[in-house]
Amino acid sequence: MLNKIGVIGAGQMGSGIAHVCALAEHDVVIMDIDEAALEKVVSRIEGNMDRQVKRTLIAEEDKAAALVRIETGTGLDSLSDCDMVIEAATEDEATKVKIYEALCPHLKDGAMIASNTSSISITRLAAATDRPEKFMGMHFMNPVPMMKLVELIRGLATDDDTFTQIRGLTEKFGKIGTVSEDFPAFIVNRILLPMINEAVYTLYEGVGNVDSIDKSMKLGANHPMGPFELADFIGLDTCLAVMQVLYDGLADSKYRPCPLLVKYVEAGWLGRKTGRGFYDYSGDAPVPTR
Repeated sequence: MLNKIGVIGAGQMGSGIAHVCALAEHDVVIMDIDEAALEKVVSRIEGNMDRQVKRTLIAEEDKAAALVRIETGTGLDSLSDCDMVIEAATEDEATKVKIYEALCPHLKDGAMIASNTSSISITRLAAATDRPEKFMGMHFMNPVPMMKLVELIRGLATDDDTFTQIRGLTEKFGKIGTVSEDFPAFIVNRILLPMINEAVYTLYEGVGNVDSIDKSMKLGANHPMGPFELADFIGLDTCLAVMQVLYDGLADSKYRPCPLLVKYVEAGWLGRKTGRGFYDYSGDAPVPTR
C-alpha cells in the first residue's frame, strides 16, 4: 500500500503534488535542500486550499485534516519510511540522477520512485537507481490541484505491480491518467512545446509581435492562453530544456530551439517566476517585452 508519500522539491510542482497527496488522505513529507523554500511551502499549500474552500471544491475540515498530514525536511533521510517518493526537482537530467543516487540508500525495500519529469527518458533515469523495476514517470500538469491530467510513463524495466499501483494512486488523487510510451517529451509536451517554439520563431522573424500572436491564438484558435502567456507561466528555461530534449532525442531539425528563446533564457528572463519573460510583470498589468 502506498500510504506515506515523499515529494522531492518544494517548488510550484512539488507543492501542488503534496497538496493533492494530502487531500487524498496520504501522509506527505516534502523534502528540499532550500530551507527558505520549505518555510514557504506549507503556507502556499494552505493558501491554495483556501481558494478551493472559497470555491466549495473542498470543505474547511478537509483542508484542516490535509494540512496536518504534511511535514517537511531538508535531508533525504526524512524520506526513509515513505512507501513512494515523487521527484519534482528541476528539469535537468544530471540533477535528477544525483538525487536518485543519494536517495536510494535511504529508501526502504520495495519503496517506489516516480519522476515528474516533463521530457526526460524514464528508462535512463530508472537506470540511475537501485530499483528500475519500481520506477516510472508520473508527469503532473501545472497547476497540479486544478489540472486533471497525469501522464503515466513506463520505463523499459518498470514492472506491472508498480504501474498498477501508481495508476490506482492517480485515480485516488482524482486525476485521469493517460499512458505514454517512453519517447522524448511524451505526449503533451511533444505537441505543446513545438507550438510555443514556433510562436517564438514567428516573433523572431517579425511576422507578428507578442501581443498580436497571443491575441491571434486566443481568438483564432480558442486557446485560453496565448503561447507567450503560456511560455511565461511554464518558465522559459523549462520550455528550452524540453525543446533541447526533443532536438537531441529525435535528431529532427523541426525541434531546433529558436535562438530568441535561447537569448531570453541567457538573459535570465524566464517568465513569471523572474518577473520578466515575453511579458514584463513589474506593473499592474503584464506588458509585452517585444
